[in-house]
Amino acid sequence: MTTTPPATTPPGISPVLAEDERSGFVEGLHRGSLVLLAADGSVERALGDPDRPVFPRSSNKPMQAAALLRAGLDLSGERLALAAASHSGEPFHLDLVRTMLAEYGLTAGDLQTPPDLPLDPVAAEAYLAAGQVRERVTMNCSGKHTAMLAACALNGWPTDSYLHVDHPLQKLVRIVVEEAAGERVAAVGTDGCGAPLMALSLTGLARAFRTFVLAEPGTAERRVADAMRAHPEYVAGTRRHDTWLMREVPGALSKMGAEAVQAVALADGRALAFKIEDGGSRAIGPVLARALELLGIENEVVGRIGSSPLLGGGAVVGGVRAVF
Repeated sequence: MTTTPPATTPPGISPVLAEDERSGFVEGLHRGSLVLLAADGSVERALGDPDRPVFPRSSNKPMQAAALLRAGLDLSGERLALAAASHSGEPFHLDLVRTMLAEYGLTAGDLQTPPDLPLDPVAAEAYLAAGQVRERVTMNCSGKHTAMLAACALNGWPTDSYLHVDHPLQKLVRIVVEEAAGERVAAVGTDGCGAPLMALSLTGLARAFRTFVLAEPGTAERRVADAMRAHPEYVAGTRRHDTWLMREVPGALSKMGAEAVQAVALADGRALAFKIEDGGSRAIGPVLARALELLGIENEVVGRIGSSPLLGGGAVVGGVRAVF
């Protein structure tokens, strides 16, 4: 018989958003915080403490990309989507990164991303089978870093210190982040790719995504949102839920971040953001699917996003499921 977590959560402890059920037994719990915004921007539902600052990780990338446009970099289409990407390292991603480097007179050696393998496991297997090794270009943030370097070259800013928090580009990123979120950055850290990382509340993160989808056409924010929605496979990859959601729900803007962060805005201004405290990525899909259902999304893709099976001996013996 399946057991369930307590109906109430003690003060100071985040509620359970998802649980791992294996063979009828709950073997793990995923606690976290979540916020849903109505179309008018008001908080429709809040779980946990969505006003506590978190590091949004790559969910901040749309704001970083908008800062590049404000800095005068002329990007559009797939190139702008890739500048806001956590790409999977599939061949078409790496081809465009290399093309962009060449277009701006840069080389892979200019990138300060850590060498890495493709994020997508299928792409990583093919990459290794071809005898290739970890490269800076292959790291999932290489599109963003290429665009950052290009913006620096355009403005005559130093390229060797483009990741320093006091660099003119990163100061501009902070301005865009704070304007979009409607709150001050609570802390600054270092992201996995080496770039400065601005902390926001989940409510502020949801507001930022709402700002992007509702921005006036032609603004930096709207240009980023439009490019991401038109070319979602460049934002993520062919086997990623961000791609599926933006491809199949008209007007949706979606971006995950490391350590189980997710933000989404819909065309009418409804939005959501959440973080799983343990960073467990396998809980993202089920929690996201349930949040989309609560926002009224009825689409086949929701079920696909929510599927997170657990295997035993190669067979499905359970799964991760949302419990809110």
